[in-house]
Amino acid sequence: MPCEYFYKLQNNSQVEPLAGAKNSQGQGMKLTILLTLVTLVSTFGSSFQYGYNVSVINSPAPFMQNFYNQTYMDRYGTYMDSNFQTLLWSLTVSMFPLGGFFGSLLVGPLVNNCGRKGTLLINNLFSIVPAILMGTSEVAKTFEGIILSRIIIGINAGLSSNVVPMYLGEMSPKNLRGAIGVMPQLFITIGILVAQILGLKSILGNREGWPVLLGLTGIPAVVELILLPFFPESPRYLLIQKGNEEQARKALQKLRGWDNVDDEIEEMGQEDQSEKQEGRLSVMNLCTFQALRWQLISIIAMMMGQQLSGVNAVFYYADRIFESSGVEANAVQYVTVGIGAVNVVMTCLAVFIIELAGRRILLLVGFGMCCISCAVLTMALNLQTSVRWMPYISIASVIAYIIGHAIGASPIPFVLITEMFLQSSRPAAFMVGGSVHWLCNFTVGLVFLYMEQALGAYSFLVFCVICLATIIYIFFIVPETKNKTFMEINQIMAKRNGVEVAMGKEELMDIKAVPGTWNEKKEVPMNSTL
Repeated sequence: MPCEYFYKLQNNSQVEPLAGAKNSQGQGMKLTILLTLVTLVSTFGSSFQYGYNVSVINSPAPFMQNFYNQTYMDRYGTYMDSNFQTLLWSLTVSMFPLGGFFGSLLVGPLVNNCGRKGTLLINNLFSIVPAILMGTSEVAKTFEGIILSRIIIGINAGLSSNVVPMYLGEMSPKNLRGAIGVMPQLFITIGILVAQILGLKSILGNREGWPVLLGLTGIPAVVELILLPFFPESPRYLLIQKGNEEQARKALQKLRGWDNVDDEIEEMGQEDQSEKQEGRLSVMNLCTFQALRWQLISIIAMMMGQQLSGVNAVFYYADRIFESSGVEANAVQYVTVGIGAVNVVMTCLAVFIIELAGRRILLLVGFGMCCISCAVLTMALNLQTSVRWMPYISIASVIAYIIGHAIGASPIPFVLITEMFLQSSRPAAFMVGGSVHWLCNFTVGLVFLYMEQALGAYSFLVFCVICLATIIYIFFIVPETKNKTFMEINQIMAKRNGVEVAMGKEELMDIKAVPGTWNEKKEVPMNSTL
């Protein structure tokens, strides 16, 4: 692998910014109407669907299983064996994360060839088609259509969970990149909450309403398919990968709300020049490239920590915890909706505090809360039959766990994938991170029932240890990336990867160039020992 170079681009002929623009690199930059709209449209059209389909089959599960059984009876004149019915329902549940894994594998080829926006538009097909299949499954009397649709909608979720953070992260100024980067996770939690509300038995979570409940997932896709073409493509994709500075400049000007975007164009040009030495990285190249070693390990560690920390198990246990605390069975669904609302509120809080507190502190606090909550929950579950007030400690532990996951473990890792990798390696990094995310999700869903049978409440001690290990890793390895450019973050990680970056005095020369024409600047290589 050839040496990696960093370049110092110094411009002595600056153009004065327009009124209200402090710095086109991002300092003091405000959220524009266009950036707000493209964030809302892409997260509602894609991330919302991911959350919606995570939760949508939970409430109507008994009615869907009855439909499976009745359909089998109509075909073969006998009801399903209970083991076969369990297998079919397990497939219905597990096909979603498996599809998410397959979707993650498609991220690199699609975003490199079709662009970020183009990939999101194509991805809507993986939502509209299964929405039609699921919505008409009862009329067509086919449960196979539902199982097939779950893997297709999983592909949609696998793509959107990776492409939306990449798309928004590349369009955002550095002082807003964290807040905008949390928006996909916010809309995931909103999708979960909406599915929980619509899944109430009094609304659509009943025998007549469940096909409509499943089919509604196509509405956000149609909205995105109509509106997203009116918004710009990622400027970084246009300039660095397509080599079209004019289109990139126009896209930036629209997103920023003023004409002076020279500094950002120059920063992208600097990134482009540094990456020409290594070329576009595949997943295999990424896994063997020393200069990105700790970035890759960090993403894998955080994604494993995110999914193996037990968030799905906590939600699985929640209903029984509430029932053991005296909540009536009919009221548990409303308490679950309340928990979903807490998840939304705390993720919304993360949007507002991430640029103040930083990424690293939110990760440490979030995983710390999850770690303590799992330990307390283990104790409370073992003592709830002997201590009368202990079930309430269980409820408090569940709520504290969800708060911790919402402010740190859930949203921040995807933000850091965008920030810790440059343009040439970012698609491959999202493929790796997304694959780990979905494989761990699938593994927890597959293994937890067996782990619960063997360990009971002590299952949460396993999650406690995983949270603690993740905290230790983040504390010693993961840097703070708040308010830094992609190149600045890359240089911080270069030292950790054993890449010494130094600049000799003779290389500190003035580079005169016409503002805005980054490609005409002379390149000053920096010493590298890679």
